[in-house]
Amino acid sequence: MTEVILDMQERLRQRIGRPSRVRSIAIRFTEDEARELEDVASAQGTTVREWAREFLLREARRDDADALFTELVATRMLMVNLFKPLITGKSVSPEWVTEVMAAVRKEKRKAAQEVRRQYSEENAGGR
Repeated sequence: MTEVILDMQERLRQRIGRPSRVRSIAIRFTEDEARELEDVASAQGTTVREWAREFLLREARRDDADALFTELVATRMLMVNLFKPLITGKSVSPEWVTEVMAAVRKEKRKAAQEVRRQYSEENAGGR
């Protein structure tokens, strides 16, 4: 019974100060998938419904500039990794280039997030 009361209080709290939501989308999950979503939402201090809504809207609104920025960072990573040995006069093998490209492909998203974080911190500090 306590869970029902808390759920009702949560619903009322969420409705205050926002436009009415009039549409819903139903999705079916396996028990394991549902548990995984519940764990993620709980870790973020929200309900699965709110977490899923925010996630879906964020993905729908995501700008293609994110992908472009990530590829730009990847290009920078590739250039830095390839130019250093060439500038110092070292020869590089095709296998080494392939390894560098694989490493860049693996790390580019994390590197792009780090660059964005650095710019965010710089902009926040300059205000």
